[in-house]
Amino acid sequence: MDVRKKLNLKEKYALMTRGLGWQTTYQPMDEVFPYDKYEGIVIHDWDKWEDPFRMTMDAYWKYQAEKERKLYAIIDSFAQNNGHMNVSDARYINTLKLFLTAVTPLEYSAHRNYAHLGRHFRGVGARVACQMQSIDELRHCQTQVHTLSLYNKYFNGFSEWPHMHDRVWYLSVPKSYFEDAATAGPFEFITAISFSFEYVLTNLLFMPFMSGAAYNGDMATVTFGFSAQSDESRHMTLGLEVIKFLCEQDPVNVPIVQRWLDKWFWRGFRLLTLVGMMMDYMLPKRVMSWSEAWKIYFEDAGGALFQDLERYGLRMPKYHEIATQTKDRITHEAWGTFYNYAGAADFHTWVPSDEELDWLSAKYPEHFERLYRPRLEYWREQQQAGKRFYNTNLPMLCQTCQIPLTFSEPDDPTKIAHRESTYHGMKFHFCSDGCKDIFDGEPEKYVQAWLPVHQIYQGNCGGATLDDVLEYYHIRNGHENLDFAGSPDERNWNAWKGAGQEQVES
Repeated sequence: MDVRKKLNLKEKYALMTRGLGWQTTYQPMDEVFPYDKYEGIVIHDWDKWEDPFRMTMDAYWKYQAEKERKLYAIIDSFAQNNGHMNVSDARYINTLKLFLTAVTPLEYSAHRNYAHLGRHFRGVGARVACQMQSIDELRHCQTQVHTLSLYNKYFNGFSEWPHMHDRVWYLSVPKSYFEDAATAGPFEFITAISFSFEYVLTNLLFMPFMSGAAYNGDMATVTFGFSAQSDESRHMTLGLEVIKFLCEQDPVNVPIVQRWLDKWFWRGFRLLTLVGMMMDYMLPKRVMSWSEAWKIYFEDAGGALFQDLERYGLRMPKYHEIATQTKDRITHEAWGTFYNYAGAADFHTWVPSDEELDWLSAKYPEHFERLYRPRLEYWREQQQAGKRFYNTNLPMLCQTCQIPLTFSEPDDPTKIAHRESTYHGMKFHFCSDGCKDIFDGEPEKYVQAWLPVHQIYQGNCGGATLDDVLEYYHIRNGHENLDFAGSPDERNWNAWKGAGQEQVES
């Protein structure tokens, strides 16, 4: 009698993952998988990899299809009920413009690069995990576009996001982060994205952003956030498994991993300046301050995480104390930069109301009232007098993070931080010791950075005038850019809300 044993879930998963691998015969394994050795990482036994997803492909499709049905049902309902009219304030829409243009292309980049890892890790478990995440990231890119597509019908600044990603000055910050990771080796990429960003820092992106959407009546984005967050939890597990696996395989891996943690923590901290600015200045109804979020999600949660990682010989990332020391300043400094350069951005800026300034004063008692509020109030006075200031001079950029040199010295909030390195007789400029250290570790890589200010001055961004650059960006002067006050978005919003003004053209 032929009695066939039914496989349990663990056996089925092993068959559908490890059972798909083989040792090559007519080509050496090192030539089939050439990328996972040149970083100096030593792997003795790929079978020690603990699969964090543990989901077969048939189960994956079923699980994701159910989430898709729920997501698109809610998005359809949102559209049919004019959900865009239920947000707290039209200013809120600018957070979505920033999110779409900055984050959505990164999701697609992650999809491509995890697919690359899914081909080039020789360990089958790691390959399958990366292939699963690649599909997740592509889904996130698609669902973000669909979630925000309704707003594109009514507000400026959404339609040209793929074009702008490769051109607009401030988008070089997130773009350079992912291109830096993509041009590294496979283990550095997965450490940078799966651990440093997904595990250590992703809560600082998703939790405040989705909570902010809920507070401001944007239920379409909230629904997308819930749909994506279950994927993010699996991605975070992958990130932790990467660190654990590398450190357990060989002691020689530990200092390499620590160097990557130092680098990508600081790069992530600088990138999240945009998120902090959104939290403190762009949400009409605020959930928490950037300083409070940093305390919860990095100082407390991250501190506990790195205490656990001490058993592997790892420590807290270098300059974490500087990040914590300056957490109460970076958002004000960033908003000041965007307010100055709103003529060349894809979203609007404004001076916060008195009530919002009071909130900022309460959240940042040490510096805001003394250093930042007077400047904002002066800008508002100038605008009311018909002298709204737009800076037409271009700022010096940090060679590493590509953010203008707008941050202050850790010990002196009244002094702009500036560092320099010399490489092959040329000087390079940085916003911090962290960015200088990263450059000094790989100068041959960062000297090749495509810095928007340099390119504009060289005439490589459409021409020599601001109008030429805006045309190159596909930004229509007076529509997507400049101050929110008087913009077509504001005038349309007032008309829709019955403020007695006629709708204007988008």
